Amino acid sequence: MQELNYKRILLKVSGEALAGESKCGIDPSVINFVSREIKSVTDTGVEIAVVIGGGNIFRGFGKSSKGLGIERSQGDYMGMLATVINALALQASLEDNGVISRVQTAIAMQQVAEPYIRRRALRHLEKKRVVIFAAGTGNPYFTTDTAASLRAMEIHADVILKATRIEGVFSDDPFVNAEAVKFERLTYIDVLNKNLKVMDSTSISLCMDNRLPIVVFNLLVPGNLLKVVKGEPIGTVITNS
Repeated sequence: MQELNYKRILLKVSGEALAGESKCGIDPSVINFVSREIKSVTDTGVEIAVVIGGGNIFRGFGKSSKGLGIERSQGDYMGMLATVINALALQASLEDNGVISRVQTAIAMQQVAEPYIRRRALRHLEKKRVVIFAAGTGNPYFTTDTAASLRAMEIHADVILKATRIEGVFSDDPFVNAEAVKFERLTYIDVLNKNLKVMDSTSISLCMDNRLPIVVFNLLVPGNLLKVVKGEPIGTVITNS
């Protein structure tokens, strides 16, 4: 049996990824695929926490809030609530695939999920339950990327796995520019200096200050998540050196 490269991971999944081809809402086939990919990793004994976005439902201060007279803070809170919807959907799909999970929210809503309590999250992980962190950091002006970096450090994750729909980090959008070059490895400073749209600058800085590696990979290729956990050369690795 191949040795695993990581023992505890933080998987960052965008809300848009759950929408599939429809671009909005939740595609059942996609969320079930993601659940099966997560199960393939939990079956190895790796502990998994997930931070999920809400862009498939509402993107806070963005296109979905224009014309509604919504100011930034209120729009961001609406986006946080969208992540809770996605988290509950992922939980249902995981448990339908035989994976025990818990949803913890940064905004208290006891009727539907646990409040985020770091020690409780750690106990769930030790018991091999998947923990889904919803509602971002609970504060406006902070993205779910920043929430992913923060939660990863709080639970002592070995790595952040940034799930995307492309093979890693490129010099330009590969869907627009056929000449775009894929990077195999990058430093945090490279990401910031080149203004590469991997994660926002706050989350990258947090990872840099705490030497937390990031792996950007295509989640939609079957088996990729398990390959990353095993240390196979998938996607782009971002570290200090």
